[in-house]
Amino acid sequence: MSEKVKKFPANTLIAWQKECGRNNLPWQSTLDPYLRWIAEIMLQQTQVEAVKPYYQRFSKKFPTVKSFAEASEDKVLVEWEGLGYYSRARNAHKCAKTVVKDYGGKFPLQVSELVK
Repeated sequence: MSEKVKKFPANTLIAWQKECGRNNLPWQSTLDPYLRWIAEIMLQQTQVEAVKPYYQRFSKKFPTVKSFAEASEDKVLVEWEGLGYYSRARNAHKCAKTVVKDYGGKFPLQVSELVK
């Protein structure tokens, strides 16, 4: 590490987030990697407030990666309607199918497998 670069203490960032960050978003209350992943995809190029109702409806309609993978593309796109950037929904749907087929419905933990 360069002498000019100082380490930023992680505890400073954590304290700031607890005080100033958003702490009551619906996807923050789950440890399910699938639901967090769906939220992250929805949040790409979309404001948080716009994503909240879509996430809540989507997670009720497709509560598991398996239910998402088994849905028809048409049903997925109906639930996505209004979020825009429909390629996000199509790509997420393809990925969910892969997670179910190749990984038994569990997201892989190895980075090399995630990249696939």
